[in-house]
Amino acid sequence: MASSASTASARTSARLPRVIVAASIGNALEWFDILVYGYFAVTISGQFFPKTDPAVALLLTFGTFGASYLIRPLGAIALGAYADRAGRKASLMVSILLMMIGTFIMAVIPPYAVIGLLAPIGMFVARLMQGFSVGGEFGSSTAFLVEHGPQRKGFLASWQWSSQGVAALLASLFGFVLAEMLSPEQLQSWGWRMPYLFGLLIGPVGFYIRGYVDETPEFLRTETTRTPVRDVLARQWDRLLLAIGLVAISTGSNYLLLYMPTYAVTELHLPQATGFLATVVGAVVLIAVAPLAGHWSDRVGRTRIMQAMTWLFLLSVYPAFVLLTDRAVLAVLVLVVGWLGLIKAGYSGVLPSLLSELFPTRTRGTGMALSYNISVPVFGGFAPVIIQSLIDVSGNKLAPAFYLMVTAALSLLSLALLRRHLRLR
Repeated sequence: MASSASTASARTSARLPRVIVAASIGNALEWFDILVYGYFAVTISGQFFPKTDPAVALLLTFGTFGASYLIRPLGAIALGAYADRAGRKASLMVSILLMMIGTFIMAVIPPYAVIGLLAPIGMFVARLMQGFSVGGEFGSSTAFLVEHGPQRKGFLASWQWSSQGVAALLASLFGFVLAEMLSPEQLQSWGWRMPYLFGLLIGPVGFYIRGYVDETPEFLRTETTRTPVRDVLARQWDRLLLAIGLVAISTGSNYLLLYMPTYAVTELHLPQATGFLATVVGAVVLIAVAPLAGHWSDRVGRTRIMQAMTWLFLLSVYPAFVLLTDRAVLAVLVLVVGWLGLIKAGYSGVLPSLLSELFPTRTRGTGMALSYNISVPVFGGFAPVIIQSLIDVSGNKLAPAFYLMVTAALSLLSLALLRRHLRLR
């Protein structure tokens, strides 16, 4: 019996790298496309919207970015429920296929100067497809990871965020290299499309790899439900609300970092390449620290690590932005982004495993997908346009700090309620 158990454990360990790659490559591709849109927001606004008022064009660009997040709950319902009925693997195959179609549209659609209103409409359709696919990605891929290695949930689920760090690194490097090597005219006319063309090369690879991994043993052993959405909303609504609050600071900080290249250009008046270089540092920190935080949580528990990181957000983000606005130079920008990226990695690296423990296997895909994709549009998708609007209306360049402090307070409250009422540690 001991020998049999040892053999089964060895087989499980041997397949974990393939499981991580299968879940991570699609997640990285989808986030790569999202981040490219955010990083090149200034350029895209000039290509797809009328240039009569650059500020309005930029707000419309971020508005389109945010609007695509409104469809994410629909993607969460459809693909999350599909994952709970048909399997995690089946849902992951659909989500990466939809993302590839959206990426193709973004790569080839002509600008406003060529096809007029069809340009922003086409871009909007592409963003909706990408938003729908990402809506189902988080719940399915997290369930896929933790159910292949239940003894190492924290470490395995942390690759959700480490892979997003890889996406951020690639997107930031593209932005930095293109901004340095191309003239502003070349970047405007065709340079910004290069990352999307790169995404089109990676997509089929991810689709192929996902086709050759097994369904999770835990799902195969579970009696499925035909009504996972109804079960979550009717019987697990309290867990759903707590999960939404837990995601708030993670997604708020994520999209603040996404906004930093635009903030560096429009508010700090730094070269565009400077903002991209700072986000490279943040991405490297996320790649390295998220798995360490996840592994640590397997040993000491989830919530105490997340509470510590949330308090660091509350106490340090305002001084960080005061320093940044007083000394708007590359070194300070890198320091601030690196610090915020470090705290975010410590929190987000633990978050997916805690969310997976909130919901039972039969509704895990739906519960995680729905909570995550309700919180992301509210606290993340519209974060850039909210922050930009607050800055424009108030003239206060510290608006990003206030926004992040509000989301940190909400997540801290959710953690306290979770520890008190659900006894999760």
